[in-house]
Amino acid sequence: MKFFHLSDLHIGLRLINRDLSEDQKYIMDRIVELASQEQPDAIVIAGDIYDRAVPSAEAVELFDYFVSALTQAVPGAELMMISGNHDSAPRVNVFRSVLRHQHIHMIGQPPQHAEEHIEKVVLRDRHGDVNFYLLPFVKPSMVKEIVGQAENGNNLSYDESVHRLIAREQIDLAQRNVLVSHQFYIPKGKTAADVDRMDSEVLTVGNVDEVKADVLDAFDYAALGHIHKPMQVGSDRYRYAGTPLACSVSEAGQQKGIIVVEMGEKGEVQTRVLPLIPLRQIRVITGTLNEVLLQGCRDYVRVVLTDKKDLDVLDMQDRIRSAFSYLLEIRREGLRRADYHTGVQSEAELDPFELCCTFLGELDDDEKALLQEVINQVRAAE
Repeated sequence: MKFFHLSDLHIGLRLINRDLSEDQKYIMDRIVELASQEQPDAIVIAGDIYDRAVPSAEAVELFDYFVSALTQAVPGAELMMISGNHDSAPRVNVFRSVLRHQHIHMIGQPPQHAEEHIEKVVLRDRHGDVNFYLLPFVKPSMVKEIVGQAENGNNLSYDESVHRLIAREQIDLAQRNVLVSHQFYIPKGKTAADVDRMDSEVLTVGNVDEVKADVLDAFDYAALGHIHKPMQVGSDRYRYAGTPLACSVSEAGQQKGIIVVEMGEKGEVQTRVLPLIPLRQIRVITGTLNEVLLQGCRDYVRVVLTDKKDLDVLDMQDRIRSAFSYLLEIRREGLRRADYHTGVQSEAELDPFELCCTFLGELDDDEKALLQEVINQVRAAE
């Protein structure tokens, strides 16, 4: 059994002030080309199909193009997708039962009622069944009817909710099982601070969304989404694919790719990565104005100037824009009064929780917990 593991397409994303639709279409064409060459039995997309809950018409059109191209390139493959925290669960869930008969599984909502279970897609090869459990992004409030609540009436934690949700399933450990999930899983022996997060990710205050990775032990492979940097979760069998295309300057220089998973008999799992080379790289170029201008290119570029003297602002920006057709922003190193940005806003923002705490003065633990919840709800709504 061979399948592709992808995640976090973020269709419709803008990189600071740049529309990435051309770049996203380019990388999707590359994915389709590799799928045609490899002919996997299944293609898994582990959440965050879109960058926004209400995607633009252009984003929906691009997704339609991608799915159509994949089904033509690999007509015999099962296409399995779940919603992520950026997606609208009801929108992804639409026509779920109809699409199933077309070998397309778009699962937007987790089980929410007692009679419902995690969607399971069963594929067969010469070694028997492979069970794919498709679990979309879970908030405790979504599943409280079936996992319960804390003694004080509050929702359970993300960790406890996901553990209880998976524990409801009768997983046959003698068979091969794959979990497709979009959550923030913490490797054993690690903390949230040990995980390298990217600027393009939505971070919760207090990392309230973290889930202990021991819940993955029942599965032969976990195809994970949510973390934008490709990484393992304590094992090469539990992996984040990362974004197929860099979504922020913090991802400059990362090697993106498709994880190809090949499963033999029970316990036999091999993975390899097919590199994805973008239309344009993201680069950070640092140096004096003259040094920077010598490195002109057609990549997406953040320029960091190290000149110690003031520069003619208009002349400087014109010359840099001329050298870099896809300039993202200009920054000055060490000169606070001369920080020039060509983008709409800087990615480096003050933490809203700390700002609110400073403004409100001393808060007790209950007040801080309430503030965290409010900020996390606002971030989720955005």
